[in-house]
Amino acid sequence: MTSPFDLSGRTALVTGSSRGLGRAMAEGLAAAGASIILNGADAGRLTEAVAAMTAAGHTARGLNFDVTDEQAVVAAFAALDAEGIAVDILVNNAGIQFRKPMLELETADWRRVLDTNLTSAFVVGREAARRMAKRGHGKVINIGSLTSELARATVAPYTVAKGGIKMLTKAMAAEWGELGIQANAIGPGYMITDMNQALIENPAFDAWVKGRTPARRWGRPDELAGTCVYLASSAADYVSGQIIYVDGGMISVL
Repeated sequence: MTSPFDLSGRTALVTGSSRGLGRAMAEGLAAAGASIILNGADAGRLTEAVAAMTAAGHTARGLNFDVTDEQAVVAAFAALDAEGIAVDILVNNAGIQFRKPMLELETADWRRVLDTNLTSAFVVGREAARRMAKRGHGKVINIGSLTSELARATVAPYTVAKGGIKMLTKAMAAEWGELGIQANAIGPGYMITDMNQALIENPAFDAWVKGRTPARRWGRPDELAGTCVYLASSAADYVSGQIIYVDGGMISVL
């Protein structure tokens, strides 16, 4: 009997996947049998990521576009259409962080974070879902955060964007469920990534994370792979509008 977690014959597009969490989830999807489309704005880094995944025996290709450029997003999907490539699984992972107190925050920086972390998920999600709807099936996985639920000082635009991801996911589920599309989200806890490197190297913050998290450690990017594969698979065909936190238990305790 075929495993419900088998993704053979499926194609997954993971935005912001040349490194970090996106790369780890892409590798997890590939290990489950999916063909992978890696995405990133840095063409050189994207080429290296594709080469590494191909060398590991996976089927992977790169798609170099900026998720905040709507015309580029539309053109990227049109190019896939022209090649006869259908995206069955979309992981909206691309994101940035920007730390500054709100009283010092420029509107341009606010918009840049929301455009990258939230609006891009809508635009890329819309383009993918338009095609999924015609086929009657599809999986959209948005990447939220602990800040989808809780705020922390100095990261207001990120917090608002990730709170928006939670509700965007529910809106997608509400509108697209009858089209055969399931939309869910993953909320990573504090993970060992380049984005968090300065925090990891800060002794006080490192101690806070370990003390605040029941697992008493930072998470590894590869620890998101299982949840991502589950939500992308037929095992989750009746799961939609949910956000699953992969955070070592942090969000569950005071």
